[in-house]
Amino acid sequence: MFHVKQFEVVVVGGGHAGCEAALAASRMGRKTLLITMDPAKSGEMSCNPSIGGVGKGQLVKEIDALGGEMGINADTTGIQFKRLNTRKGSAVQSTRCQSDKKAYAQRMQNVLAHEPNLETLLGEVKELYSENAQVTGLRVEAQGESLEIKTQNIVITAGTFMRGLIHCGFEQGRGSLWGKS
Repeated sequence: MFHVKQFEVVVVGGGHAGCEAALAASRMGRKTLLITMDPAKSGEMSCNPSIGGVGKGQLVKEIDALGGEMGINADTTGIQFKRLNTRKGSAVQSTRCQSDKKAYAQRMQNVLAHEPNLETLLGEVKELYSENAQVTGLRVEAQGESLEIKTQNIVITAGTFMRGLIHCGFEQGRGSLWGKS
């Protein structure tokens, strides 16, 4: 039997992008659902616990300018702050923050848990619904039950965990299997 719920925005995936998308939608006053296979891993830094650098640093600054949480979270949980490429021109210089991996994830999970208009669901998306080329909802398996979620806005932020290869030191593993026994 299906249980039906309705949300204005549904975000699939609880990594950096998913957390930011869910927070942005909820902070705009939209009833938002974040679906993740493990809420205890939302905002987790999989291998390199750094925020910043030449490429990612620009993105983090843009997210910060739009009211995002990643930069604030990095500043709060940072254990080392460094200016990169100081012997080169200013165009390639950037800042990087190494964060405490556990503290970063815990703080982000706390922010998500206390955000008005945001609900988190432990589940796996099994099917997307559409009519006339317009999204109408999705079906989620959650704790042995099928849930039907009605929405017209779905943000999919599956990241590296969809057939991705993760490098952690000298170890390698598929994203979908990383951390499983």
